[in-house]
Amino acid sequence: MSEQASPQALAKLGSDLILEQALVDGRWVSGSGEPIAVEDPSEEARLGSVPSLSGDEVDAAIEAAARAFPDWAGRKGKVRGEILSRWADLVTAHEDGLAALISLENGKPWKEALGEVRYANSFITWFAGMAERLDGRAVESAKDEDLILAFREPVGPVAAITPWNFPAAMITRKVAAAFCAGCTVVLKPASATPFTALALGRLALEAGVPEGVFSVVTGANSEVGARLTGSKLIRKLSFTGSTEVGRQLAADCAPTLKRLSMELGGAAPLIVFEDADLDAAVEGAVAAKFRAAGQTCVCPNRLYVHQALQEAFLERLTARVAGLKVGKPFEEGVEIGPLISAKGRSEERRVGEECRSRRSPYH
Repeated sequence: MSEQASPQALAKLGSDLILEQALVDGRWVSGSGEPIAVEDPSEEARLGSVPSLSGDEVDAAIEAAARAFPDWAGRKGKVRGEILSRWADLVTAHEDGLAALISLENGKPWKEALGEVRYANSFITWFAGMAERLDGRAVESAKDEDLILAFREPVGPVAAITPWNFPAAMITRKVAAAFCAGCTVVLKPASATPFTALALGRLALEAGVPEGVFSVVTGANSEVGARLTGSKLIRKLSFTGSTEVGRQLAADCAPTLKRLSMELGGAAPLIVFEDADLDAAVEGAVAAKFRAAGQTCVCPNRLYVHQALQEAFLERLTARVAGLKVGKPFEEGVEIGPLISAKGRSEERRVGEECRSRRSPYH
């Protein structure tokens, strides 16, 4: 499609991809617990629900990943790469619907969501090509009679825990890399945005990813997380989220000595020096700060501007921000959609009131 369709058409495209079951060992399961409601933040209305899997059901996904690992790891990298390529082709074929699905459950404007889907697919494409290029190396030895060879081997079943602010890209960046290496994956997506993960899981199955190689489990963070970190079968954890949660997950993984890859929250500033190109600085600030309505880890939460540029920068930034179009995700030209949750909206109002109460033009 590429060109933006009507709001009604986009909403249908996204809704058609909604799956209200978890993916465990190649099967779609409804779970035994109370379903978790998923909200459309734009309408503040229920979009659907996903299962709250029990500990035993999560364990079934982990055991399936362990069973599937030897066969998947033993396949030639070229074969895994071909499956990844088919997955990428399917994502491309469904990119408009996947973008609409992100807009529905996350609130991103459709054009921005489409950019995320293409960004997400670039990881699948990259690792599809890398799968047959995973070579080792020869290392010089101090002894003439010795030859040291280093080989690359998959670490084993991997658990991946992803955030809601990039419902597609954070998944493919982890999962495609694991598939490339020969690892199996149990994915726990954010409860606020599980439908994109499940849609990607369905496309992975269609692409030929074997049963058990990829499971998408939904449920309470604490319950699912405890099963993933506590399992001796899971050999690596990849997590993107807050530093606080990252510390806890690292501690929980310590008894089983899991390998860890973590991208944790920060507090990065944007700094404008005296010799900066003012127009470029303003555009950079807007692009960085207002992506996904300011809800990503790369959004600066404070600006440091050289005193000599302060007045001019503030004037241009204010004018530029005033021109941003705020609205519902499927409206043409919208640049800022809704915040993800009622909690986020409440916090934003609190911060705004606090800034206004200071009566300073620079806050």
